[in-house]
Amino acid sequence: MSGTPALLPFWRMLVCVSLLVLFLGAGAALQIQCYQCEEVQQDDCSSPEFIVNCTVNVQDMCQKEVLVMEDGIHYRKSCASSGACLIASSGYQQFCTGKLNSVCITCCNTPLCNGPRTKRRPAGSSSALLHHPSILLSSLLLSLSVCLHHSPSL
Repeated sequence: MSGTPALLPFWRMLVCVSLLVLFLGAGAALQIQCYQCEEVQQDDCSSPEFIVNCTVNVQDMCQKEVLVMEDGIHYRKSCASSGACLIASSGYQQFCTGKLNSVCITCCNTPLCNGPRTKRRPAGSSSALLHHPSILLSSLLLSLSVCLHHSPSL
């Protein structure tokens, strides 16, 4: 078994390279689909013709604006970066009353989440959180870091 210790660094390197490939592949796939429309009245623009592919690794959220105006409810939907969307939604929170001239902006990070309301998930459900790009990338980076810095004497 004198050849076994020499194989450990090789296998560790192989595992690390595999994690790196997985990490790079996950980074390239960080694209979300959202509904997109401007000032649509009455219809909430949640049909297939309004689906767009957001900019990879830039627009990581879907945004939905609901405006209550004298002539009815208007909708705006789009792709957004998480920073811009969260700033906009918090800035308009005081105007989200549901009454005339109300403006509500919401952000979400799962595919087509700015579409029609869906049934709520059970309270313990965390599948949306597990698929969030930042959590996925953090997990892969941590695994890669552990792999690269792991002691060769096992």
